[in-house]
Amino acid sequence: MAADRRRRPIPGPRRDGLDAPKTQRRPLFRPQFTSRDRIGRFSEGFARAMGTPWFLIGMTVFVAVWITFNSSAPASAQFDPRALNFTLLTLILSLQASYAAPLILLAQNRQDDRDRVQIEQDRQRAERNLADTEYLAREVVALRLAMKDVATKEFIRAELRSLLEELDRSEVEEAAVTADDLDRDRRG
Repeated sequence: MAADRRRRPIPGPRRDGLDAPKTQRRPLFRPQFTSRDRIGRFSEGFARAMGTPWFLIGMTVFVAVWITFNSSAPASAQFDPRALNFTLLTLILSLQASYAAPLILLAQNRQDDRDRVQIEQDRQRAERNLADTEYLAREVVALRLAMKDVATKEFIRAELRSLLEELDRSEVEEAAVTADDLDRDRRG
């Protein structure tokens, strides 16, 4: 029996308390939208839907039916009478607007963040293109300078002509020297 006690782990303190690191604690309330990205996508979809003509047509039809029913129906059937200036309709539209405005702003903020990232990427791409262009310009200048030192066709032809002329002159001089030597040998 003593051996069984030694083998069993000794239970430690519960890790759900405030002494546990934040990552190990279980949250008391788990919201449905835990990811900021999900909330952002929802807000963008909501803002996109509110910006369509179909939404405006739907809202117009809804308000027109509401007002028509509450104006023309018998007083006992009216749930938002005209005499009270359509108070319930006003509250519903105010509630819709109070949720729509922050969601539209959230969607705009996300778009601004995407635009900011895109602008930064465009700036980096432009810097790389500028660096590449400057490098290529330096290379072209270096090639032009190197081409000034490279012998062109005309330069090589001129050098060969001058060498041929020198060879012809030296052959003529050698022939003259040889002829003088032969004349001396005959005379002598």
